Amino acid sequence: MYEAEKREIIKAGLALKEYKLISLSGGNVSMRLPGNHILVTPSGMAYDGMAEDDVVVIDLDENVIEGERRPSVDSIALVHIYKHMDRVKAIIHTHQVYATAIGMLFDEVPKAVTTLANACAGVVKVAPFSSAASLQMGIEAVERLGDANAVILKNHGVITVGSSLKQALYAAVYMEDAVKTYFIAKAAGNPEILTDGQYQEAIEVFKDYGQKK
Repeated sequence: MYEAEKREIIKAGLALKEYKLISLSGGNVSMRLPGNHILVTPSGMAYDGMAEDDVVVIDLDENVIEGERRPSVDSIALVHIYKHMDRVKAIIHTHQVYATAIGMLFDEVPKAVTTLANACAGVVKVAPFSSAASLQMGIEAVERLGDANAVILKNHGVITVGSSLKQALYAAVYMEDAVKTYFIAKAAGNPEILTDGQYQEAIEVFKDYGQKK
C-alpha cells in the first residue's frame, strides 16, 4: 500500500543526495499518512538502491505495519515529533555538513539571507547534543522547532519538517545554502545580518510564494 507516497519518499532521498546533504545511507525521510501510519526509510540502505518495497510502514507505537526491512533507527525520535506536532506531516533528517558545522558555533543560525527565513519559516535554533536512535533527539527537536521548519542537533545533524515532503526538503536545501553564504562572507570580513523585522518580513512574503491551484 501507499505506493505513490513511497515513491515520493525515495524521490526526496535522491534529492538530498543530489544536493549533497547526505552521504551513502545517512539520515532518513519519513511521512505521516491518514490513520497515523508513517512511511519511513529503512535503516542503513542507500537511497539510489531503494525500491518502494524497501520503505517501511509503521504506526505511532513503532509497530511495523508493512515491510520486510528494519525501519530507521531514529524512528523513536520521528514518532515523538509526529505525536507532539500535529502540523508536521513530513520529516527529513540529514547530517549536512555546513549546517551541522554552524551548530557547533552558535545557539541559532545567523539571519544571514532571506532564503533562510523563506524556507525555514522562523529562527533556526540549535538543540543540545542527542545521539542517533534516541528518544532525546525527538524531544530536543520538539522543544526548539516552534513554528520553524528546521532545527540543528549540535554535533549531530539537522531535522527539517513540513506540511509536505517538499516543504521539509526546501528547508534543508535552503538552510545549507544560507549557511554556506554566511561562512563565505565571514571568511572575507564581518557580514551584515538581517534585522528581526527584515527576517520576519521574509517569512511573511514566502507564505504567498509559488503557484496557487
